[in-house]
Amino acid sequence: WGTAGRQTPSPVLSSSGPLYRFIFTTILLVFSSCLRFRERLQLLCLRCDLPIPILIMAPPPEVPTKASGLQISHPPLNERILSSMSRRSVAAHPWHDLEIGPGAPTIFNCVVEIGKGSKVKYELDKKTGLIKVDRVLYSSVVYPHNYGFIPRTLCEDNDPLDVLVIMQEPVLPGCFLRAKAIGLMPMIDQGEKDDKIIAVCADDPEYKHYNDIKELPPHRLAEIRRFFEDYKKNENKDVAVNDFLPASSAYKAIQHSM
Repeated sequence: WGTAGRQTPSPVLSSSGPLYRFIFTTILLVFSSCLRFRERLQLLCLRCDLPIPILIMAPPPEVPTKASGLQISHPPLNERILSSMSRRSVAAHPWHDLEIGPGAPTIFNCVVEIGKGSKVKYELDKKTGLIKVDRVLYSSVVYPHNYGFIPRTLCEDNDPLDVLVIMQEPVLPGCFLRAKAIGLMPMIDQGEKDDKIIAVCADDPEYKHYNDIKELPPHRLAEIRRFFEDYKKNENKDVAVNDFLPASSAYKAIQHSM
């Protein structure tokens, strides 16, 4: 307080400090967006002889109440999720939408349903395009190699053409890979034709050089044959496997089903 009984202006906020006044005003403007500081800011500006910042406030949202005759209605969470899903593009169907590949019938795409070493029989659900669990095998055997189907093919049993892909590692169900046909295994399943394409993974360095089924070791063919002869025996289902046919027969079967 001065001798005249008046308040001495702060040197920071005096007219000799325009930069400080500008900084202080800017700080006030930043905080002016908050409702709870509005009255305090105005009072502070009056005491410091500063311009009162203009407060631009968004009007509060109108909440309908029972008094107004309106009821608050929010759709359930699951309905909102389903609604958002319906606005998206339809998911691709692995049988119908995946291309067979430009190299077919020699090299083609294959969708894996069952991984190598699995005892679970997965298969394509035709309606949804998802891979479902069909059953667990009744016999004490596992799939010797990755097993799946060739997209955009149709056989006499109204299913896509089956393919057994020989490669080093198991592949997760639902994945697709490039396969190279090397032979055909004619098979009769409960009186119906159910031939299998024998192929190798076109991107597996250990197997991609095979071009015909006769190049495989004899024990590999015996392993495949024995699996398909035995895997349904405990279900009292008859399966007959005939002699393996060369790669040229596989090409014809694929071409016929395309």
